[in-house]
Amino acid sequence: MAGFIIAIISGALMSLQGVFNTNVTKSSSISEAAGFVQITAFVTCLVMWFFNGRPEIGGIFRVDNKLSLLGGVIGAFITFTVVKSVSELGIAKAEITIVVAQVIMAYIIELFGLFGSKKAEFSWLKLLALVIAVGGVFMFYAVGKNE
Repeated sequence: MAGFIIAIISGALMSLQGVFNTNVTKSSSISEAAGFVQITAFVTCLVMWFFNGRPEIGGIFRVDNKLSLLGGVIGAFITFTVVKSVSELGIAKAEITIVVAQVIMAYIIELFGLFGSKKAEFSWLKLLALVIAVGGVFMFYAVGKNE
């Protein structure tokens, strides 16, 4: 249950961050906003590290799959693409599209056990759920056009 609640909080925070970052770009640029986000995230991580008992530093260099260290680079692209999509589509359309794309990508990663993730069995029911979710995105886009 805790994981479910944390996931809900995470989703809500992602939507808020998308709006906040888009607002910042109105008086700056996407690159400047993304850089500010990354710097403030770094500072926040330092504060969290300090209050979390200061666990050992350097474990990051012992990561087996060095490709995993690209998370920060991907984070910068996420910030850029969220800001761009929110500014062009609006928050609701952007977020529903982002969330469904996340679920599809996550399912593909699980199906093939990519990047060291636990491999999941294929499920026709999950595939149907994804098709319904994609259909929901198209419905969400269509509803606003005729009102």
